[in-house]
Amino acid sequence: MILFLKKASFIHLKNYKDMNTTNVLQYLEASAQRVPNKTVFTDEQKQVTFIQLQDEAKRIGSCLIEKTNGTRHRPVVIFVDRNVDSLIAFMGIAYSGHFYVPIELQMPLPQIQTIFNTLDPVAVLSIGAQRELISKIEGGFQIIDFEEALKHEILDNRLQYVRRRTIDTDPLYSTFTSGSTGTPKGVITCHRNVTDLIEDLVATFGFDENTVFGNQNPFYFDASIKDIYCTLKCGATMHIIPRSCFVMLKQLTQFLNQNNVNAIMWSAAAIGVVANTKAFDEGAPMQLKKVMFSGEVMHNKVLNYWRRNLGDDCMFVNLYGPTEITSVCTYYIVDRPYEDDEVLPIGQGFNNTEILLLDEQNHLVEDAETIGELCVRGSCLAMGYYNNPEKTAAAFVQNPLNTAFPEVIYRTGDLAKYDKEGHIIFLSRKDNQVKHMGHRVELGDIEIYVNSLEQIEASFCFYDHDKQKIVLVFSGAADRKYIMDEMKEKFPKYMYPNLFIKMEVMPYNLNGKIDRTLLKKQYAAGELK
Repeated sequence: MILFLKKASFIHLKNYKDMNTTNVLQYLEASAQRVPNKTVFTDEQKQVTFIQLQDEAKRIGSCLIEKTNGTRHRPVVIFVDRNVDSLIAFMGIAYSGHFYVPIELQMPLPQIQTIFNTLDPVAVLSIGAQRELISKIEGGFQIIDFEEALKHEILDNRLQYVRRRTIDTDPLYSTFTSGSTGTPKGVITCHRNVTDLIEDLVATFGFDENTVFGNQNPFYFDASIKDIYCTLKCGATMHIIPRSCFVMLKQLTQFLNQNNVNAIMWSAAAIGVVANTKAFDEGAPMQLKKVMFSGEVMHNKVLNYWRRNLGDDCMFVNLYGPTEITSVCTYYIVDRPYEDDEVLPIGQGFNNTEILLLDEQNHLVEDAETIGELCVRGSCLAMGYYNNPEKTAAAFVQNPLNTAFPEVIYRTGDLAKYDKEGHIIFLSRKDNQVKHMGHRVELGDIEIYVNSLEQIEASFCFYDHDKQKIVLVFSGAADRKYIMDEMKEKFPKYMYPNLFIKMEVMPYNLNGKIDRTLLKKQYAAGELK
């Protein structure tokens, strides 16, 4: 049995949890009372203080209560952009007793219609010039103008009535999964899910009112809740980084320095863009002391570039978790050097979260090296998929280790194992373990190694079951010969890719992950060669 974990991986937890927090609005209200005139959120055009945010959110909440006849727990859609108004809308919808559903403004209309058919929203909160787009969507919802809602009087009695009836398992938001491994589903997340995560993040990593976050994750992506709600709890400040900074990367360092950003929680893809373009060669962010990443596997080739440029006094943290467990459920504080081709652990579960590795017989894996499916139990588990009981029942299941009383766990579909120090190591998706030439092959092992190569920017490995071929899709300066030459020293021949497909640019979905579903469809259609 494994003894968990290296002492260096822990941070002493002070004042671990405020057990009285049952609603995320308590974070806003406490900070508005403590630091009312401090800036909470900024974008390129606007900034808002805590007291202004509270006031405007209450006006929107009051308007929604009136317009929806006091109903509760219904979806309210908001088409989000990288702006402060989207965040004000989130808080306003929370005040109304409904839950918000953020949708990407540039999403194709057929996909939007599919989401609306699933949701049957009670209202859409329209910001700016969105009414024309919204009018094209079929459904029996109201369109409520954001600017008009900001002028609504605050109905304190009705707001208080809603709050008195609110409990911590009421829904807060629903985000639609990226569909990187299948059809997008609306994951419904409650207040308890979020407060459980935020209390852990703040306590574990020492965020406080001196923290200045630089937001990169888009607001239709659940990863953004980490910096949004940590900011609200701590009385901190969050700057929304303009898109242009990730196109003209010299502007990124300037932005981070000018705004004294000292903490980021970005997608691994965004971290990779900076490393692949050598964006810090002419100067790195001077104030940055906490760098956290999630979403995709973090490759040490990328991480080592950041570590060389930001130095030893910067904390680097690998976060892991799907949308269904409220963004992240494990963490690993990088506490030693790693070679480019080593695998970075995803570490251990947060407090009040248990990670179970279950083998094919649903037995608990407790030894190093044995592979199991990563399953999760705890308050982090989302409520399920909105209006989709079949998919919910398939993923949120009874704990097979407990037959005495109802206890739900979430089966991630990810394969993992423990290393000798007790850290969890992510391997691949369950469907990435294939039988090839009589051997069991972990396609994730191939991906991890290929991504460590100097001439590779990104790669994706999958299996053509009809032709029994390992297919490698990649981008970068590399070619087939280069990859094969590098792999000869590392892998047996049966693990060599049979087909190499080079792309100028790897496609990414809206959540910043390699669009694996699209690549497989293009391959099946004969569009990738």
